[in-house]
Amino acid sequence: MRRAATPARTQKRKKSLFGKPFDGGKRMDHGGPQDQRQHPMEQQQAYHSQHPAMMRLYEVHKEVSSLGPQVCTFSGLQNDREYKRLERELTQLQLVVDQVDTEGKPELQGARKRAAQDVEGLLRYLEENASHPSRQAIEKLSNEARQLVDERVVAPQRSGGVAEINDELVDALQELVLKLTQIKTEGRVPLRKARYRALTRLCAVQDVLEGRTQQQTLSLPLSGDTHEAVHCINQVMMKVSVARSQLVALLMGLSGRDSCAHLSRILTEMQVELDALDVSGNAVIRNYRKQVVEEINGLLKHLDLEGEGDDTRRYDLAQNNSIREIEAIRAHVSHLREGVLRHCAMGDLGFRPKAELQSLLTHLDQVDTAKNPCIREARRRAVVEVQAVITFLDLREALAHRHLGPDEYPPHRAVWMVLGSLSDLQAQVLGFDGKRADKSYMILEELLTKQLLALDAVDPQGDEGTKVARKQAVKFAQNILSYLDMKTDEWEY
Repeated sequence: MRRAATPARTQKRKKSLFGKPFDGGKRMDHGGPQDQRQHPMEQQQAYHSQHPAMMRLYEVHKEVSSLGPQVCTFSGLQNDREYKRLERELTQLQLVVDQVDTEGKPELQGARKRAAQDVEGLLRYLEENASHPSRQAIEKLSNEARQLVDERVVAPQRSGGVAEINDELVDALQELVLKLTQIKTEGRVPLRKARYRALTRLCAVQDVLEGRTQQQTLSLPLSGDTHEAVHCINQVMMKVSVARSQLVALLMGLSGRDSCAHLSRILTEMQVELDALDVSGNAVIRNYRKQVVEEINGLLKHLDLEGEGDDTRRYDLAQNNSIREIEAIRAHVSHLREGVLRHCAMGDLGFRPKAELQSLLTHLDQVDTAKNPCIREARRRAVVEVQAVITFLDLREALAHRHLGPDEYPPHRAVWMVLGSLSDLQAQVLGFDGKRADKSYMILEELLTKQLLALDAVDPQGDEGTKVARKQAVKFAQNILSYLDMKTDEWEY
């Protein structure tokens, strides 16, 4: 698992853009007797710092410093209004720099060159992120989710029909969420923001659809007053159903005229209407009203997503407490794994921190993911890392305590021979720290595939025990391959 961090090249660019002012733009400290003893070169630098061309370049530098943070956090696309504004202002700065007359002076030429590089660097960074393949992939998945929600929920509600909210829709949305979590951002802030924004909205839609309350049918007889309260609650429930579709449309960008503020006002009015009902005489009706109020509160909390990801740094999961907790556990697992491999290489099977590894699994189960799919994926991967060490220890112990008998069934013996080879290969996989392009990775993958082929060649000859053992061995080999694949997919949160 790779921590999402700004690439070195981006850091260098940031340094060139937001570093110290141009050397030629530094003002001398005029004051005191030292002014009378200035070196001729210092006098020349002081002269250039007051030159109109240098003053204009310094103004460009300040404007670049102002636009830089906006460019480096812009997470939209090239057809967005904000992108066009930033591109227009940077292009205007390019024209200003080009029009600066350096009068052939080297100091002014150098300052103009640095200013041109700063502006060009921002333009290039802006374009790279807006047109990056990962950004296009995020937009494609977002469009798929948008179309799905529009067809099943928003469009039927607008036409007076009933939204098609079922398990099939929920599963389809979950699949899109998982695909979004797998998109690589290369540590770029704009891409991380775009992915975070898409994920939070899609997860909010999931929560809204899954948390809907079904209208209840209450048993009779009930008093007239109670009937009136039920009728009012049912009317509010119908409004909540409409508001739910409006909220989903807002979250998915399918509402052109509604706003979060307008919908918040409508939901608050519903709460006031429910609070005014007198249901003190009937516990069932009171519970019904409570459920509707809770659903309204659930819809209101999702309205806070309007600006989330734009004015916060929640997309930076490296600062998330749950991620930090997971990373601490992974560091502990790494330490234990190194110890296990070191002792096994020496033939010492006495080091078995299985109880400690089990406690780490329990710790991981208690990590709060806050329904964040990236945090859930990070936790899942950490669990896989722990389980890989545990299965390695279990197989080593089984192989050490295995007693070969003269009457052992040959196919069964063949399965155990393959398991012995898989144990040695798993030790190499656990210690592997390379990339998929490495030769050692390809060798490991090929050797594991050969073991699968060897298992396929085993003929159980009708023996049920051999069938079960071969099936378990095949699953074990596939798990090792999956673990090797996970270690090298360069996933990041």
